[in-house]
Amino acid sequence: MATSAFKHTREEILGLSVPLFAKVGFDGVSMRDIAAVVGVTPAALYHHFSDKEQLCLAAVGHAFEEKVRPLKSLLEGGEQPWDRLEAFVALFTRMLAREKDFRRLMQWVLLDSNEQRLQSLADCVFRDLFSALHQLAGDLAGELAPVYDANLLVVSMLGLVIYPFETQSVRCFLPGHQHQHEDPEAIARHVVGLLRNGLGASSEVP
Repeated sequence: MATSAFKHTREEILGLSVPLFAKVGFDGVSMRDIAAVVGVTPAALYHHFSDKEQLCLAAVGHAFEEKVRPLKSLLEGGEQPWDRLEAFVALFTRMLAREKDFRRLMQWVLLDSNEQRLQSLADCVFRDLFSALHQLAGDLAGELAPVYDANLLVVSMLGLVIYPFETQSVRCFLPGHQHQHEDPEAIARHVVGLLRNGLGASSEVP
């Protein structure tokens, strides 16, 4: 029972920490802030996490694993590469549209200037999904566009999906914006269309 209670408390701390880190980033949150939101003393918080660094890494890992587990399953399925890519883009886009705290948390991670923390996140949190995408990109490149680099394909695929959400607050004021541009299904179709027309149209990089 004690072990179960300990795990529940740790999960609760991580779940409540994510919105705080998502709102103001690593530097804007203190252990005292987190303890207040969780409803425990700072000493109790330190019982589970040795410092804010460890708590932040665990919170990002908790949020990321929870959200991307279904994405990894799609990428590692037995379908054809394009089918896996389309399913991934559609699910990833819907998830980003729904999970505002997750989007903000990822933006803070990308803005982080602490190389050691970023290295830890790359090794312990992001590597599995990136590797699955890298394998898919390699399948696509080998089948359709062998001159493309698989690593850059992964970065491009992620960027095409994520950027519309990162720019959401300002895009509505720019020329040509339409309400349907905020529809995750429309974004997914647009991204897949760009990838199909770009990767499938030619085997040569201009």
